[in-house]
Amino acid sequence: MTPSNYPTNLNQVPSPTTLLGMIRSYQISQCIYIVAKLKIADLLKDGEQHSDTLAIATNTNKNAIYRLLRTLASFGIFAETKPHYFCLTPLATYLQSNIPNSLNAYAIMSGEEHYQTWGNLMFSIQTGENAFENLYGMNIYEFLQQNPVPAKTFDQAMTEFSGIVNPSILSSYNFSSIGKLVDVGGGNGRLLSSILQAYPNMTGVLFDRPNVIDRASDFPASMGVKNRLQLAKGDFFKAIPTGGDAYMMKHIIHNWGDEEAIAILQNCYQTMGEQAILLIIEIVMPPGNDPYMGKFIDMNMLIMTPGGRVRSETEYRKLLKTTGFKLTKIVPTESELSIIEAVKD
Repeated sequence: MTPSNYPTNLNQVPSPTTLLGMIRSYQISQCIYIVAKLKIADLLKDGEQHSDTLAIATNTNKNAIYRLLRTLASFGIFAETKPHYFCLTPLATYLQSNIPNSLNAYAIMSGEEHYQTWGNLMFSIQTGENAFENLYGMNIYEFLQQNPVPAKTFDQAMTEFSGIVNPSILSSYNFSSIGKLVDVGGGNGRLLSSILQAYPNMTGVLFDRPNVIDRASDFPASMGVKNRLQLAKGDFFKAIPTGGDAYMMKHIIHNWGDEEAIAILQNCYQTMGEQAILLIIEIVMPPGNDPYMGKFIDMNMLIMTPGGRVRSETEYRKLLKTTGFKLTKIVPTESELSIIEAVKD
């Protein structure tokens, strides 16, 4: 059966150069990774510089760094103002490391273990297993526990991503009925701190693995909510803190296969009071052939995680029903994320 959006007129068939651009797209992501790793955008924050000066500052080859920046400038990332002089552009600004909405750490994370794992995609396609574990001999969560430098980059990348999507979560859902909010697997607490800041009568519990919580004190303090936020260490496969009016999980369930996701949800069910609310903040996979970033994130889950996947509304309804919950509504946001609300059935 021919898809409805497939061109029937041969004059509408895209040029092969369209596909060629897609084939080469990994090259641009690696170029971005290199300038992020070298902190080139930080070096240009006060104005244009000669590429030789940048090469000296980054201990790189003068000719090579010029060619790299010239290439990125053709995509609007940096601009060559005069021969061999480069400055920031609006896109390049986001590669600075210490600004709101920075994507510096996200670019670095994507260019290191993620990039290597995508090179092992064939393994996942042939076996259905995660390519990361095949490549590194352990799953990504074990790897991050044992490797503090990639773990720090990962934490910062997730913080950057949260900074982009959190405002859409706050503007899309009314948290005012919640007195105590438990953030399960909440990382460094940026989302929970943002919610507490917006709702001054609310208290919160930030719950995650001990090694994550040990690195999670900055955001609550910097956002003025430290006195209303309790830090709790543990493992959501074993037990979850009690006493919450609502339990929130952002980008947790999609990291795991159905068996593990059911175990997490069952622990939530056992912990929650009868009137408590469950909030699952995830991408909900739509049907159809339209381009959708969630489809690439789903592929990333295939290769990077032990069974993770981006699920559809039907799949979430099934997971929730299996664990005793009833899906009450799905609230879309301006970002790629939706807020799935559920209660005990």
